[in-house]
Amino acid sequence: MFRNHTCGALRASDIGKEVTLSGWVQKLRDKGFVVWVDLRDRYGIVQLVFDEERTPAELLEKARHLGREFVLKVHGKVIERTSKNPNLPTGDIEVLVSEMEILNKALVPPFTIEDQTDGGEDLRMKYRYLDIRRNPVKNNLIFRHKVTMEVRNYLSEHGFIEVETPYLIKSTPEGARDFVVPSRMNEGQFYALPQSPQTFKQLLMVGGMDRYFQIVKCFRDEDLRADRQPEFTQIDCEMAFVTQEDILQAFEGLTRHLLKTIKNVEVPSFPRITYDDAMRKYGNDKPDIRFGMEFGELNEVAQHKDFNVFNSAELVVGIAVPGAASYTRKEIDALIDWVKRPQVGAKGMVYVKCNEDGSYKSSVDKFYDQEDLAKWAEVTGAKPGDLICVLSGDAHTTRTQLSALRMELAGRLGLRKADEFAPLWVVDFPLLEWDEESGKYHAMHHPFTSPKPGQLELLDSDPGAVKANAYDLVLNGNEIGGGSIRIHDKATQEIMFRHLGFSPEEAKAQFGFLMDAFQYGAPPHGGIAFGLDRLVAILGGQETIRDFIAFPKNNSGRDVMIDAPAKLDDAQLAELHLKLDT
Repeated sequence: MFRNHTCGALRASDIGKEVTLSGWVQKLRDKGFVVWVDLRDRYGIVQLVFDEERTPAELLEKARHLGREFVLKVHGKVIERTSKNPNLPTGDIEVLVSEMEILNKALVPPFTIEDQTDGGEDLRMKYRYLDIRRNPVKNNLIFRHKVTMEVRNYLSEHGFIEVETPYLIKSTPEGARDFVVPSRMNEGQFYALPQSPQTFKQLLMVGGMDRYFQIVKCFRDEDLRADRQPEFTQIDCEMAFVTQEDILQAFEGLTRHLLKTIKNVEVPSFPRITYDDAMRKYGNDKPDIRFGMEFGELNEVAQHKDFNVFNSAELVVGIAVPGAASYTRKEIDALIDWVKRPQVGAKGMVYVKCNEDGSYKSSVDKFYDQEDLAKWAEVTGAKPGDLICVLSGDAHTTRTQLSALRMELAGRLGLRKADEFAPLWVVDFPLLEWDEESGKYHAMHHPFTSPKPGQLELLDSDPGAVKANAYDLVLNGNEIGGGSIRIHDKATQEIMFRHLGFSPEEAKAQFGFLMDAFQYGAPPHGGIAFGLDRLVAILGGQETIRDFIAFPKNNSGRDVMIDAPAKLDDAQLAELHLKLDT
C-alpha cells in the first residue's frame, strides 16, 4: 500500500495515528539537528519531520539528501506541530517519519513548482507535466472537470442522451479549413476531422433520438490566438420538435444552473438583443453588458457645421466614458494614439470633456458651440465628469473601431470585473453575408440554418435582408454558444444550397446523405453548441483558454512538449500514397 491518507487530508483530529503517505518533495529545510520536508500530492501539502532525538541516524541522513520533486513513500506518526502554520489546512500537525522509501529520484526541475513560478510560458508548455503539478494549473483542470460534470449531469437529468459521433468524416467546403487525414486503404482519398458534429446530430434527430448531447473534440485549421486552439471542446446539443424559444429556455436554464452551482451567482432571465441592435449600440455581435458606454449616433447633431471630417463621414458615433473628464491632455493624446494603431486603424478621435459645472471643452471648439456639445452629451448619455470619445468614417469600420475603444477603456477603468456575469442572447442574425473576395453570399452560421418563418421567399428578391432562425449566447463580451433552428426538408435545403452557389451536383456530392435523410420523415429540430474551453475560462475569471487545457498548443499550433506536428518518414508517406520529398 502506497498510502492510506492523502497529503492534504490530515488534521489535528488525526494526532496519534500511524499513517502512510506518498507524494513529491516540495521543499526541504535542514537545520542540522532537524530536517523538515514538505510532501505534496494533488490534495495538498503535509510537513514531515526527521530529528536527532526521535529519528534513526541513517534515516535522518537519507532525508538530508532528498531533492525537489523526489517521489517518496513514508510511514510515521501524526504529531502536533510546535510552530503551527495557519495558512495551511494541515498546519496544525506534522508527521514524524519512521520509515521512508524513495520511489523515484528527480532531476532539478527547469522552473520552480510553486504558485508563483519563475518559468516562462514557453518553458512551462515544454514541461507541461511539471506545470500541472502547480496549484494554479491543477486547480484549473479540477475546475474544468467540475463544470463538465455539472453540464453532463444537468443535461442527463433533462432527458438528453450522450451519443458519440465519428472523428473521421468527409471534408466540406463551408466554414474554416479542415484538418485532413490521408487514407491508406483508399488511395488518393482523405478523411477530415470534424469542425463540429453538425450533420451527425441532425441525423440523430432524424433517427428519433429527440434530445442529444456530446462533450466532443472538434478541429479547425485556422489562425490561432489566446482564446483559440486547433482542437477544442464543444458541448454539442440538439433537440427535436422545438422552436427557437424552446431552445433558448432550455440552455438559459443550463447556463443559469452553472452560474449558481459553480459561482453561486443568481441571474434572472437573460436579456435579448437583435443582431442589428447589438451592432448599432455596441459595434459587435457579442457585446459586454457589464457596463454601459452604449453608442450614440451623432450624425444629426454633428454634421451641420463646417467640420468636413464629420460632414463627409457615413457615420459619426460616440461613447460617454464615465468619470474620464479628469483625463489630462497627455492621457487623451495616448488614447488617440491607441485608436490610430494598425490593430484599430482609426485616423483620429474627437473628444469632449463634460465639466462638473455643466460646461464643455472639446478638441473641435472652433466648429461647435456649447449648445451643440450639449446635444452630443444628450445623445451619448454623458453626465458631468464624463468624457465623450467620437469616431467617424464608414459605418461598419467605425463601429468596429469604437467597439475596440469601448472595451479598452472598460478594461482601464476596471469595469470588466471577472466576478460579475452578464449573459444575454443575440438573435435575428442575417442568414447570409456577402463576401467581396468570392463575389457571392456565404452562410453566416452554416448552410443548414433555417431562415426566420415567412422569409424564405426573400431569398430570391433580397437575400441580404433574410434573417436567420439563429441565436448566440454571449457572456461578458464572449460568445460562449451559438445555434439555430435547422432546415429539415429537402426542398428548402436545395434552395439554400442554390443561393450559396452550389450546383445540384455539388450539393448532392457533399451533402446527399443528409438530403436523402430528410425524405424519410425528418422532424423539426434545432440545437446549440457551447465552447467548453471558453466557458470554463470565463467562469474561472480568466480569458485565456490555454490555462484550462491540460496539454494546449502554442500560438503556432505546435505542441512543444511532444514536438508536433512532425515529419513522417518515407515509408509512412509511401503507405499513405503521398508524394515523397525530392
